[in-house]
Amino acid sequence: MGILLTDAAGGTGAGMIMVVYIVLIVGFIYFFMLRPQKKEQKKMSAMLSSLEIGDSILTNSGFYGIVIDITEDTVIVEFGNNKNCRIPMQKSAISAVEKPEA
Repeated sequence: MGILLTDAAGGTGAGMIMVVYIVLIVGFIYFFMLRPQKKEQKKMSAMLSSLEIGDSILTNSGFYGIVIDITEDTVIVEFGNNKNCRIPMQKSAISAVEKPEA
């Protein structure tokens, strides 16, 4: 390990610069990639946990519908004005939830 952290002259200046660069790269990856992704996952799980029957939803494929029934990992969604168009889908396919106005 000592060979990797020393330069040809025998000093440790180049090794310390390399360590600083590695720390900066790891910090950049954390603050600009991992942290925002975790925040988005928390927001999405909070949105799905607050899902209730009667909520209007938008699916990842772009369809708007109304939640008819909810189970642990699936929901039954009614699409359009046709009351016979009810499709079961995974909760993870929901991209946005809009609560009905009181």
